[in-house]
Amino acid sequence: MTPLVWIEWVDGADQNLPLPAYQTEGAAGADICANFPAEARGGVVIAPGARALVPTGLRMAIPVGFEVQIRPRSGLALKHGIMLPNSPGTIDSDYRGAVGVILLNAGDAPFTVAHGDRIAQIVVAPVLRARFELADALDQTARGAGGFGSTGVAT
Repeated sequence: MTPLVWIEWVDGADQNLPLPAYQTEGAAGADICANFPAEARGGVVIAPGARALVPTGLRMAIPVGFEVQIRPRSGLALKHGIMLPNSPGTIDSDYRGAVGVILLNAGDAPFTVAHGDRIAQIVVAPVLRARFELADALDQTARGAGGFGSTGVAT
């Protein structure tokens, strides 16, 4: 089954920009663009170490049982150090507000996000909801309570 995600423009959004779109036949993520309101169409400069919430001009209706994950674009990460600090971000099926993307500049130079730039990718994914119950004791495993780095370092 192919889930249908309904899209609506936010008031003041540039409706000439494309909706999220897959760039190749095998792409898992659809690129999403920066869509600044008219008074901010010059974009935003993100200083090294700084974050910015970049608007997409979109709202979504995601089917129950699915989420939309917002993920970084690998080229922006490699070339400019642009990351998503909460990656992957989650848009829940019951959220109907404006979608924004939090960008973090982990690079060493200011980065300009221009109106219309492809800033992230979205992946529509199924969601399983678990039941949570209190146990008297948990089952034992070979790893046990071993935490970060406890299984060794790859060489």
